[in-house]
Amino acid sequence: MTARPIDAALWRTAAVLVLGTFMATLDSTIVSVGVDTLAEEFGAPVTGVQWVTTAYLLAVVTAVPASGWLADRFGGRRVWLTAVAVFLLASLLCALAPTLPALIAFRVLQGLAGGLLPPTGQALLARAAGPDRIGRVISVVGLVPLLSPVLGPLASGTILAVADWPWLFYVNLPVGVVAVILARRWVPAGEPGGRGDRFDFRGALLLSPGLAVLVFGLTWFEQGSPVVAGLAVAAGVVMLAAFVRHGLRAEAPLLDPRLFTQPPFGVAALALVLLGASVFGTMFLLPLYLQRGAGLSTWDTGLLLVPQGIGAAAGSVLVNRLVDRISPRTLVLSGIGLVALGTAPFTQLGAGLPDWVIVVSLLLRGFGAALIGAPVMTIVYRRVEPARLPRAAGALNLLNTLGGSIGTAVLAVVLQARLAARGPDVAAAFADAFWCVLGLAVVAVAGATRLPRAGVAAPDKKRGHADA
Repeated sequence: MTARPIDAALWRTAAVLVLGTFMATLDSTIVSVGVDTLAEEFGAPVTGVQWVTTAYLLAVVTAVPASGWLADRFGGRRVWLTAVAVFLLASLLCALAPTLPALIAFRVLQGLAGGLLPPTGQALLARAAGPDRIGRVISVVGLVPLLSPVLGPLASGTILAVADWPWLFYVNLPVGVVAVILARRWVPAGEPGGRGDRFDFRGALLLSPGLAVLVFGLTWFEQGSPVVAGLAVAAGVVMLAAFVRHGLRAEAPLLDPRLFTQPPFGVAALALVLLGASVFGTMFLLPLYLQRGAGLSTWDTGLLLVPQGIGAAAGSVLVNRLVDRISPRTLVLSGIGLVALGTAPFTQLGAGLPDWVIVVSLLLRGFGAALIGAPVMTIVYRRVEPARLPRAAGALNLLNTLGGSIGTAVLAVVLQARLAARGPDVAAAFADAFWCVLGLAVVAVAGATRLPRAGVAAPDKKRGHADA
């Protein structure tokens, strides 16, 4: 397959669509540094304010599974534009929220819209690029989800240093307005949607609430009663098991479980889950340690995390050059190795780490993460038939989001247990939690060895031109 050059029109399309992903992923972390500020503003405990972030993540997890059906039914560009508009409305409502319950409710609305933006945008981009160009394009736009855990705390610290907390949400408005205006001009409309599949209501009642209840239960282990948390986790697992049974029998399920049995989708999914858990898990643990254990300010903490973003940017440049020349398995295994190498020093926090070691470790982690995400998505998007792109994109984004949400929740539980066991030795407790992050890399290696040795060709069927 001869690779076509990437023209200016495709780069413009990619630039516009990545704005939606940027807003949605940035808002998953931008509030993290402002928890104490919000607690003071609303006179609420930190555990209550934490739901400003948790509610957003739960809403994202709830919305992602429906993205494929919505794009099939109404057309990808229409769904994307509507999601941006709702996201902007919710951002404005968040900034104007008079009470903490109102802010949490508006964050749910924001998360429902934000959950649709990355998968719908990726499906649109995959169709516009075609199988011969998607690897090079996704290596660039795939950088955004890797940067958001770094840029979120930094942006939050910067905003709160010069403005009041509502600007954490006002900042979305100019970005979203520009995205809508440019999308109407530069994102191809394609043919309208309108596939005749009925919405899978039974699947939606099992999958989305099941995922939300599972993540809620894992989060509640740290914040509330272990009994309630355990019951929620059990209920979530039962609902997901029931969805799998339903999905195997339904003619057009919300998310087809059979996708995960088709190579290389299954192992690619595992890689994305572990990548999400590693990236977001580390960005949960490390800032917390730097502020509580090392006594750094929010601004200094944000600056110290920047090297991971620099590493991710450098890695994306390399992937852009190599994704069509080197086997995906080689890139992914190399990336996992670098992530593991960058994580290992954090297991020695108890011995005290100089700043330069943290900087080098984050550079390695960022560089390695860039070698994992883009090649994995490229494998899937080249293999999946055009008609199934929206559903595949929804599944991939759901798994990455779940990896981040569940990984962070599990690591929070581990950290809480180790803090109780270690007593005043805070650094050692954090080091114990990072051993779990390192363990994720070991599991990821086992899955990545099943990825294709060579590049995956596009499907034989003629590519369609309907709107994704």
